[in-house]
Amino acid sequence: MIHNRLDVADPDAFLTDKLNLLRIFEEALRTGMLIHPDAMRLVTANLHLIDDSMRADKEACRIFLDLLLKHGNPERALRRMNELGVLSAFIPEFEPIVAMMQFNMYHSYTVDEHTIQVISNLTAIEKGELEEELPLSSEVIRKGINRKVLLVAMLLHDIGKGREQDHSILGAQIARKVAPRLGLNKADSETVEWLVRNHLLMSDMAQKRDIADPRTVRGFAKAVQSVKRLDLLLVLTVCDIRGVGPDTWNNWKAALLRALYNQTRVALDNGMEALNREHRGAAGKKALRAALPEWSKAELKRETGRHYDPYWQGLHVTAHVDFAEMLRELEALNDPGEVVIRLHPDDDRDATRACFVMADHPGIFARLSGALALVGANVVDARSFTTKDGYVTDAFWIQDAEGHPFEASRLPRLTQMILKTLKGEVITGEALESRDKIKKREKAFKVPTHFPLIRGLGDLHHHRGRHP
Repeated sequence: MIHNRLDVADPDAFLTDKLNLLRIFEEALRTGMLIHPDAMRLVTANLHLIDDSMRADKEACRIFLDLLLKHGNPERALRRMNELGVLSAFIPEFEPIVAMMQFNMYHSYTVDEHTIQVISNLTAIEKGELEEELPLSSEVIRKGINRKVLLVAMLLHDIGKGREQDHSILGAQIARKVAPRLGLNKADSETVEWLVRNHLLMSDMAQKRDIADPRTVRGFAKAVQSVKRLDLLLVLTVCDIRGVGPDTWNNWKAALLRALYNQTRVALDNGMEALNREHRGAAGKKALRAALPEWSKAELKRETGRHYDPYWQGLHVTAHVDFAEMLRELEALNDPGEVVIRLHPDDDRDATRACFVMADHPGIFARLSGALALVGANVVDARSFTTKDGYVTDAFWIQDAEGHPFEASRLPRLTQMILKTLKGEVITGEALESRDKIKKREKAFKVPTHFPLIRGLGDLHHHRGRHP
C-alpha cells in the first residue's frame, strides 16, 4: 500500500507469474482499494505476457470469472482493465469495440463503456437499489438466476458491433468461441450464445409489435422456450436499455416489457392455449362486469356484445370501463356529430391516456392524430376499434415534449383544442405548416457544446502551436 493505493512491492517477483496481471484487479476489488499508477504502468508495459497459453489457462479464467461474480460491482475493475488494455489482451475479440463510437441519436456511450454500464446496472438490481423502479427484474433475480451466464452474455452482447454483418449474429458466433474458453460448460455456453443472438428480441417485441395480439406472444414464447431463458433475457434487456443513456428508461418501456414477460410466462407455464382469443375475450368481459356492478344485466350484455374480439384483448379493463361509460354518454346526447373525450395521466406508463368515442366515419384516425400533433403531443401507442353498432373507440397514449404525461392542469385546455380541431374550427395542416419545427436530428442535442479542460496536456500548445 502506498498512499492507500495498491502497488507492486517487487516487480520482478510479480512478473514471474503472469496471472498476477489479472490477480491485481481482483485484489483491488476484494480490498476496495485503487491501483497505484506505478502498478498500472507495470501492467501496461507487460501486456505481451497475456498470450494464448494464458487465455487458455483454467486458473486465469477462474480469476477473471471471480472478478465478475464474487466481489460486488465489477465495474471499477472492468473499466480500469479496459483503459489499460488488459481486457482486450485477455479477450482479443473485445478489442474492436474499445472506444467505438455509435453514430445514432440515442446512445450516450461508446460500445465498451455501454457494456460496462450494462453490467453495473445488474449490480444495482442485485443490491436492491432499484427495487421500486424495477420490481419485476428485482423479483426474478431474488428468486435465483444463473449469474455466470448472464454476466458473460452482458460482457459479449455487443461484441459484434461495427462490422457489416448483423452484430447480434456475429456476436453469437464470437460468443460460441469465447464462452467455452472462459470455462463455461456446454449448456451455459449455448445459453450465452442464444442470449447474445437474441439480446434485442424482447425489446423489439415489446416496443415494435402488438403484444395484445396472441400471435406476437406465441411467437416470442416459441423463440424463448423456457422460463429460465425468459428470466435471463428480461434482465439482460432491462440492463441493456438502461445502459444506453441516462434518459432511455421510462415507465412506458417498463410496462411493455412487464406485460410481454407476464403473458409469455403464462404461455410457458400453462401452454399456448392460454393465449387464445376466446379465453382472453371471456376474461376481459368478466373483468368489465366486475368493474361495473351498478350496471344492469341488460346494459352489460349490450356493452359486451357490441365489440369485436380484438377489443377485449387489446385494452386494460380501466379502458373498457372508460369506453363503456363514454358510449353511454354519447348515446344520451343523441347527436351523430358529437365527440366524447377523456384524458387522464397514466403514471404507470409515463403517458396520458386519451380516449375518444364518436360515430364511425372515414378519416377519423387521421383527424385524431393531427389534432394530437397540433397540441404538441407525441403519440407513443394507439389502439383503434369499431363497434358492431357503428361507433369508433380510439385510445391514444401521449407524452409532452419532455417525454412525460401532460400535467393535470393542462388537460382541460388540451381537450378544448382537440375538440376545435375535430370540429373543423382549426385546420390541422395549415396550423402545423406555420410551426417552426426543430429538425429531428438537431432535437437530440440537449447538451451545450463546450471546450473541456484536458489535464496533463498543458504544454501541448507550446510544442504544436495550438491549443489541445
